[in-house]
Amino acid sequence: MAKIDKTVKKETIYISGFVIVLSVFLELVFYIFHEWDYTVLLGNLLGAVAAILNFFLMGITIQKAVLLDEDAAKTKVKLSQMLRMLMLVIFAVITCVFDCFNLIPFVITLLFPRVAIFFRPRFDKIKNSNN
Repeated sequence: MAKIDKTVKKETIYISGFVIVLSVFLELVFYIFHEWDYTVLLGNLLGAVAAILNFFLMGITIQKAVLLDEDAAKTKVKLSQMLRMLMLVIFAVITCVFDCFNLIPFVITLLFPRVAIFFRPRFDKIKNSNN
């Protein structure tokens, strides 16, 4: 197995931090509206695992794809995308089948990496202006 690139590690940690912070906020929202129970927490945790794992696997795929020729890279990325989507569907099915998971926080948590990616350039701009 190839060594994990430092950029993949760094970005996965960034995404993980964002997912954790937004997950705490999500739990608070459910609590404030008196809708919180253990299923919200478990749905949120499963969604966080799925979202972070999905991002990490995407990073590994890109790390490997940049070393390939263009056609092989496209094929590898498409296959990875399909398998990662299948993984997310399996997580969603698990959430639906078992009553211990709440589907709503699971689905919301899957969106957190997109929010983190949206804010990344803004944080970098702030960081660079402070240096």
